[in-house]
Amino acid sequence: MKYFSLNKQSPQVNFREATLLGQAPDKGLYFPEQIPQINPDFLASLKTQSPTSIGMEIMQPFVGDCIPPEVLEGIIKETLSFRVPLVPITDKIASLELYHGPTLAFKDVGARFMSRCLGYFSQERTGRVLVLVATSGDTGGAVADGFYDVEGVDVVILYPSGKVSPVQELQLTTYGKNIHAIEVMDDFDACQRMVKMAFADDEIRSAIFLTSANSINVARWLPQQLYYFMALQQWQEKVPPVISVPSGNFGNICAGMMAAAGGLQIEHFIAAVNANDVVYNYLNTGNYNVTKAVPTLSNAMDVGDPSNFVRIMQIFGNSFPALKNNLKSYRITDDETIETISSVYQKRGYTLDPHGAVAYLALERFLEKHQAASGFFLETAHPVKFPAAVERGIGKPIEVPEQVKQLFNKEKLSLKMQPGGGMFKNYILDRFTQ
Repeated sequence: MKYFSLNKQSPQVNFREATLLGQAPDKGLYFPEQIPQINPDFLASLKTQSPTSIGMEIMQPFVGDCIPPEVLEGIIKETLSFRVPLVPITDKIASLELYHGPTLAFKDVGARFMSRCLGYFSQERTGRVLVLVATSGDTGGAVADGFYDVEGVDVVILYPSGKVSPVQELQLTTYGKNIHAIEVMDDFDACQRMVKMAFADDEIRSAIFLTSANSINVARWLPQQLYYFMALQQWQEKVPPVISVPSGNFGNICAGMMAAAGGLQIEHFIAAVNANDVVYNYLNTGNYNVTKAVPTLSNAMDVGDPSNFVRIMQIFGNSFPALKNNLKSYRITDDETIETISSVYQKRGYTLDPHGAVAYLALERFLEKHQAASGFFLETAHPVKFPAAVERGIGKPIEVPEQVKQLFNKEKLSLKMQPGGGMFKNYILDRFTQ
């Protein structure tokens, strides 16, 4: 499998090169030259397949011969070592719980897969690899956990000060060793700009080998397809599901659309967004206008310039009508988010996190107009990560898992930094090129 830059000004590369580079030299995102079509016999037998067999069937065409099959199988086993249950809430709506991994968030799948791929690839290199990642919440913790103590790899995580939850902050700032956290005194988009500036800086690139662990990296983005297959494995209805995805940087829903483009039977996708509504507005007006991110209760979705949307457009041949035929978007306010957490808890006994609540309400609104349909939403993080919002909704303290209690005894290790490229550039050159 070869990958090309969506800016189309860089040479094609294989999976190894795309993973190590993260972003193409022309600043474009990598995209596979073709979308592998899934064997119909495999899809027919999906309900009997193991997580490892699903992972091998889906990921091997993307990886090609860059990783030996026995090594890839080991990576997939470690990546999918936790449950991904599809839990019914109503007779029409189910929750795909993606928070049963080590950092209680859906990003564990992509981060674990990528870290193990990069660990394998780094064995072939003489120098260290520096991974840069901007996070609006859960990516940081998942990347920190996935890359902690990986030989030959340092990780720098940039996060917006005061705009991630206390648990999220502890998950990304308490590892130490090869994990370095920078608290940026601005929003997520500022963090993302700093990462992009570093990648564009010739002096940095000549001094140290950089890659990214954000969903711009194919090794972080593509394995997110796997839990869509695991969800369909548990789907009991005769008609394909409508899937509602809480969307910020749009990597998660883009992975689902890749799975559908490869043959997975999905009726429709819903991009559930908060006040950061660039894609919602685009679908309704045809005008794509990037905006400054607005802080909300569903903070992991607070992205004003979603990187992965260009990949979604590529899946649909850059056709706006084709996109509209496959994607609907709903914008949910913070007040509606709290109301949904409260209503679902009182009526169904199910506790939603703010991101799941946004996706639940979006799916409910879609189903009101499509009575014959049913579907599920992605519950992307454990509610304990957002105690203030969740406890407002359910009216009582949330039960704290033991692995979260242990975090509160750890020391926060982070460096505060003003936004912009100059100070960050000096930090990289001083810290990692000695």
